[in-house]
Amino acid sequence: MLYYLFNYLKSLNFSGSGMFQFITFRVTMALLLSLAISLLLGKRIVRYLQRKQIGETIRDLGLAGENSKKGTPTMGGLIILSSILIPTLLFAQIKTVYVWLMLLCTVWLGLIGFLDDYIKVFKKNKEGLAGKFKVLGQIGLGIIIGSTLYFNENVVISREIISGKKLASYERDVHHKERVTKDGHRFADVKTPITTIPFVKNHEFNYAKLISWMGEGAEKYTFILYILIVIVIITAVSNGANLTDGLDGLATGVSAVIGVCLGIFAYVSGNIQFAEYLNIMYIPNLGELSIFIAAFVGACVGFLWYNAYPAQVFMGDTGSLALGGIIASIAIIVRKELLIPIFCGVFLVENLSVVLQVSYFKYTKKKYGEGRRIFRMSPLHHHYQKLGYHESKIATRFWIITIICAAVSIATLKMR
Repeated sequence: MLYYLFNYLKSLNFSGSGMFQFITFRVTMALLLSLAISLLLGKRIVRYLQRKQIGETIRDLGLAGENSKKGTPTMGGLIILSSILIPTLLFAQIKTVYVWLMLLCTVWLGLIGFLDDYIKVFKKNKEGLAGKFKVLGQIGLGIIIGSTLYFNENVVISREIISGKKLASYERDVHHKERVTKDGHRFADVKTPITTIPFVKNHEFNYAKLISWMGEGAEKYTFILYILIVIVIITAVSNGANLTDGLDGLATGVSAVIGVCLGIFAYVSGNIQFAEYLNIMYIPNLGELSIFIAAFVGACVGFLWYNAYPAQVFMGDTGSLALGGIIASIAIIVRKELLIPIFCGVFLVENLSVVLQVSYFKYTKKKYGEGRRIFRMSPLHHHYQKLGYHESKIATRFWIITIICAAVSIATLKMR
């Protein structure tokens, strides 16, 4: 909103209003405001939750220190959501398709998580919202995001025009506006379901190729495959973040690091000079997404002030479902979804630990009549608690692992 106000003031030659034209300035302001909101508003929300006795109900898992967590305020994800939405609405061009998609994602998953926490806290139902309704909500969001990215005319990539070479049947020149670089290369905006393959020199892959074996004309059904892939990614990462949110500061810190990684991807992919220098896919209008990501990182870091051990507030599903969905959606938008297993390595391992534990238990119970376990407890962070590690040590080491994974992911910009 402020962007449009200062854009108008610039037309009136208002002194200093031109600063809002620079994405770097608005990214910095979004980050600072997000930090301020999460720190200042967070204090008030924590006190309110304490007064209203909106506390977490802790299941007896036999873990060290779990009794001290009983009654700790939950639904702190409201702090994160507010710290993301307000700076984005103020500093971003909200008409940009990528920005309003992320605003929708934040509100959508935030509401699902809020409903789950509300049932747990106020209805005294420890199970919360039934899992099938959570999944239906994630599927619905996946359909909206996948359909928008596939069909919206403003979601394009920049493709070099090579003389005599035609676009593939599944690619479409949508804007008919050529761009010529200093060295004479010509580019046009093309609509195509493409992504980036890490560590490969020819690092682009088109989803249409996955069904090309079905015969001529099969490419027109690529949208079905693409939307299904988007649904799976959003559901998996959102649930992964939800499972990771089991120790003070764990999911918050991991999400902040991943946010920084995605922010770098969004900035270089949305900047034509950096994209040309790194020889990566240039995605027009992507730069505005950096403002949302800056607010996301600021919200996570600010919330960590209250969520670090010993936690004064838990984010609840209000925050964890939204964090995972936001990370997944941004990764898809910046065409880096194939890197998710790397920079979301902690989420992936937490997910896999639960799947392996349950599957092995069922298998051994059927075969031997007695269920056996791979880990002492799942998700994985509880396994380390059972081994005697303090939760702050576990959280810190998982942060370090995520930093390493993020660094490897960023290195793929040049390592091919």
